[in-house]
Amino acid sequence: MTAICLPSAPVLGSALAVGDRPLPNPVVLAPMAGVTDRAYRQLCDSYGAGLCVSEMVTSRGLVEGSERTARYLAFAPGAVRSVQLYGVDPAVMERAVGILLERDLADHVDINVGCPVPKVTRHGGGAALPWKRDLFRAVVRGAVRGAAGAVPVTVKMRLGLDDAHHTYLDAGLAAQEEGAAWVALHARTAAMGYAGEARWEHIARLVEALDVPVLGNGDIWEAADATRMVAETGCAGVVVGRGCLGRPWLFAALAARFAGLSEPAHPGLGEVAGVLRRHAGLLAELRGEREGLVQLRKHMAWYLKGFVAGTDVRQGLAQVSGLAELDDLLARLDLAQPFPVSELGRPRGRTSPRERVVLPEHWLDSRDGGWVDARAEDDVSGG
Repeated sequence: MTAICLPSAPVLGSALAVGDRPLPNPVVLAPMAGVTDRAYRQLCDSYGAGLCVSEMVTSRGLVEGSERTARYLAFAPGAVRSVQLYGVDPAVMERAVGILLERDLADHVDINVGCPVPKVTRHGGGAALPWKRDLFRAVVRGAVRGAAGAVPVTVKMRLGLDDAHHTYLDAGLAAQEEGAAWVALHARTAAMGYAGEARWEHIARLVEALDVPVLGNGDIWEAADATRMVAETGCAGVVVGRGCLGRPWLFAALAARFAGLSEPAHPGLGEVAGVLRRHAGLLAELRGEREGLVQLRKHMAWYLKGFVAGTDVRQGLAQVSGLAELDDLLARLDLAQPFPVSELGRPRGRTSPRERVVLPEHWLDSRDGGWVDARAEDDVSGG
């Protein structure tokens, strides 16, 4: 494969840093509930991801000392500790960021205002929050105050609630004014969920509106999609979510692409099985063998997508609970299979829209007058 000539575009690695550590490339692993735990972040980091963000952590859980919340703050030695924080109470958000710094738990804090799931939005959190301009601004301000200039605070958002209620331009400007270091935009509304095509033209609009860097998110299935997004929108970097499910090696292709180098060959099933086994070992180390293998089950279909495997083997992998059992099942696969190129460029993971965005009563009556509902943070860490 010949080297790839890239379009002229700003590069996150040359424009941004986390503390005194420049990011090596403009590629960020998106926070994904139940996926981007320490084990998966280690895999993606080993393949060259520029920054790997944790699963979502609630600010209230952090302040109240929740053991469940603490588990999401596990990072590998030497990793950039990028924590995605969620909250609806500005004072609690400020205290939570302060705790992260006091306990030396984070190098970077990202604020989640893009989550579309009902248990979050029904109380005014996640993607619902930017609709209330004053409250959103106060939440960002609280986080920045808590950071006190010691770590960068960034914001990840969606276009808005639906096509009649876009919020991203107002929210992006407010985040910038309150001290956010950069803004990441998933170019779908909350109502779109993960369906349809991401609307990259809105990323370009946000780039034009802001002085701080904008990162684009949505429909990056292959490395070429990432450089095309940068070329078409002028964004400073990309955030990769579903495209890397069962494919942590995608980050090697992305890193090469942004460096103007040849992308590595797609792995055959033998190599994929090796990555899967390494993932299992990391999970077993993190959670214990049985729990770790149970956590691995959700990844099996993603790793094997497009490969030929017998029904018995697939069923066994979906129920695996031990490393020896996993080794036996992997040995029964035809490991000589090449990568199924028919899967390239195709959506992975969830592809369904929301039936509706669940909001608090009268939430849409006004853009102002936001209120705090502590229930918005009940039992939503990592989800």
